[in-house]
Formats: sequence, structure tokens, C-alpha cells
Amino acid sequence: MENKILVETSARHVHLTEEHIAILFGEGHTLTKKKDLSQPGQFACEERVTVVGPKNSIAKVSILGPARKASQVEVSLTDARTLGIDAPVRESGDIAGSGACKLVGPCGEVELTEGVIAAKRHIHLTPADAESLGVEDKQIVCVKIDSPDRSLIFGDVVVRVSEKFAAAMHIDTDESNALHAAGVAYGEILK
Repeated sequence: MENKILVETSARHVHLTEEHIAILFGEGHTLTKKKDLSQPGQFACEERVTVVGPKNSIAKVSILGPARKASQVEVSLTDARTLGIDAPVRESGDIAGSGACKLVGPCGEVELTEGVIAAKRHIHLTPADAESLGVEDKQIVCVKIDSPDRSLIFGDVVVRVSEKFAAAMHIDTDESNALHAAGVAYGEILK
């Protein structure tokens, strides 16, 4: 494996618990897979919700499956400002003390007292990929991404290593727009 990593744009999305799926979509409802994502076992769903903040709402926000232990909303910082929510930059799952919002589905509403974050840019790697690239779990690296108009070096990129992952870097839509990313992009890990 070269020192290059596939870069994917992760748009706003929601992860839900089984309890919240039942409230939003009806008792006994199971999420309907629309398409598989690059990370093994992860998928985009047909179902959508509206995310409501103090200032505005964003309709038709994607849900990613499968169900999680805690509901979480991942937005860009631009989305957070639009909603009027203070969304800290965090790793997925680190929601303690994060932003609050309301989720609205066709069958009900859920008030999240925490769970809204802007995802910290990160790289998913298997242990073998990490060894090949000379990086470790939780290491912070920089990644250089070339584009025809706006090449960038992203700092503060956290490396996440697990047997369950497939090699890919995830950035949000703000970061992708700053890069003017179009089509498939690859980044070079700088240490």
C-alpha cells in the first residue's frame, strides 16, 4: 500500500438507537437498506428525518444503519450554524455534553439532549493497513490532498484502527467544498 488513502465526503447524517427508530418510524420498524457504504456493515437507509434546531431545521437528513447504542447527529459546522446548534468537533461516539436537537419522523419526535457533533476528520484503517502506512490508532496526522484548483493539507486527522474497518479518510461537506473535490480523491499521509 502506498502512502495514499481514499478520501470520501461524509454528508450530514443520523445514527439512531432501536428505541428512537420505533418512536420516529413506528413500533417494530426496521431500517431499510438503500446502499452499502465503504465501511463494512454500514449502510445508508431509505428512511429520512428532519433535524430541528433553535434557529432552523434541515429536512430529509439521511439515516445510516445499523442501529447504534446512542443516537447521534453528524453535521458540518455550516449546518450547525444554520440550525443554531453548538456542535463540537468530536470523534464519532464522543457525544457527552455535545449539541441538542429534535428529530422528527413520520410517526413521532425525539428530543436529543446531546448527540449533535461535527465529526473530526479521520482515517479508517485495518491493523495491516496502519502497519503498512507506519501509523497507529489515535495518532494525529496531516493529509495532503491534491485537486485541480484548491489542493489542501488537512491537519488534526485522527487515525482509527480496527479489523472492522476498510481504508478510507472521511471529511465533511465543508472540508470537501474547501478542497473543491470532484470525483475520486486520494490523500497522502504526512507525519
